[in-house]
Amino acid sequence: MILSKNPYTGETLQEHKESTSEDIDKALEKATTVFEEWRTTSFSFRSKLMLKASEELKKNKQEYAETITKEMGKPIKQAIAEVEKCAWVCEYYSENAEAQLAPETIETDAEKSYINYAPLGVIMAIMPWNYPFWQVFRFAAPALMAGNVGVLKHASNVMMCGKNIEKVFIRAGFPEGCFQNLTIGSKKVEEVVKDKRVKAVTLTGSEGAGGSVAAIAGKEIKKSVLELGGSNALVVFDDADLEETVKTCVQARFQNTGQSCIAGKRLLLHKNIAEKFTEMFLKEVKELKAGDPIDEDTFIGVQAREDLAKDLEKQVNDSVEMGAKILTGGVRKKAFYAPTVLKDVTPEMPVFKEETFGPAIGITTFRSDEEAVKLINSTQFGLGVSLFTKSREKAENLIPKIEDGAVFVNELVKSDPRLPFGGTKKSGYGRELSKFGIREFMNIQTVYFK
Repeated sequence: MILSKNPYTGETLQEHKESTSEDIDKALEKATTVFEEWRTTSFSFRSKLMLKASEELKKNKQEYAETITKEMGKPIKQAIAEVEKCAWVCEYYSENAEAQLAPETIETDAEKSYINYAPLGVIMAIMPWNYPFWQVFRFAAPALMAGNVGVLKHASNVMMCGKNIEKVFIRAGFPEGCFQNLTIGSKKVEEVVKDKRVKAVTLTGSEGAGGSVAAIAGKEIKKSVLELGGSNALVVFDDADLEETVKTCVQARFQNTGQSCIAGKRLLLHKNIAEKFTEMFLKEVKELKAGDPIDEDTFIGVQAREDLAKDLEKQVNDSVEMGAKILTGGVRKKAFYAPTVLKDVTPEMPVFKEETFGPAIGITTFRSDEEAVKLINSTQFGLGVSLFTKSREKAENLIPKIEDGAVFVNELVKSDPRLPFGGTKKSGYGRELSKFGIREFMNIQTVYFK
């Protein structure tokens, strides 16, 4: 049995019987059969269904959001916002997929030559618990609009969300088998990835899970896209608008109780403004309301599981032993970890060099642009970075030196359906969203007429 538990109350919400190998076989056979028909449908037909999925999400956002909150502890307002964003990505691809996948004529010595985009077939998605709807929909919307079909292996602690996502597509009128939720644990993943009916796999999750799935897919010579961890830097230069930057940095670190791959996890401050900024930042952090995630006023909830809070506690404590100083927080009670700020953090400390998946952030200072870039790149991750400066020229000069997959200036790093999303180094490979994301799981076909 796979259990859904409320991390705030400890209550068992639901028990899920795990799919057997026979169940998986039936699901993959159904997916393969429906793909042969689905791939021949028009973009206008798919678009109408995807718009209905968007309408379903907006109509029943409270129902879906409450399940998110109960299963993984996301504050309810943020859960509602997540469901609304899923509606947006459905709308975006319903409106743009046809143009993004239109054949492209290439002038050669041929009478006619062009690029054709053809769907691959059954795509497996292995998704995490931290954004249990958004992570899935940013895969599903482009994949289905492209003519592929999907099977989902969701994180074990959000299986109710997985079932609800399948329900969205069924309620919207998609053919049965177009998108299926598999009730399986991690031990069944290899079996599905290896199945000949599965043509590719996408994973959002930890470095360990990504490496394992990539190895299996690689051995089978199957395409994979990985969106893994991050240790994004929030870099505040001495000419930044401090008041606005403080608000943005607090949001960047502490939304979703700090449980986000693209959260700002390292606060890099120019020496000239470090003291003043820290004072302003601390004031905002201390005012964040913690409590029951179902309460509309709550901004900081519990972490999704108690072991995650324990992991963060260890990273903080180990950093303190190495010389970091706690300015606020540093206290854990079961799955709750208080919003925590540390100063005097160096690149050797866990809160700098490791991914901290919860409401804690370390402050490191720098004296020059060169030192800032060195600190930004001094990590095994490369997902995104935020630069805060009034000088566009400074930002433009620094961007080519930064190794991350995204650079946001005077804004927190966020995923947007219109822009490609993905990282470098141990943050993974491949891209989601925009025209680049929808083309990841296509046969990019060269066509040549003599």
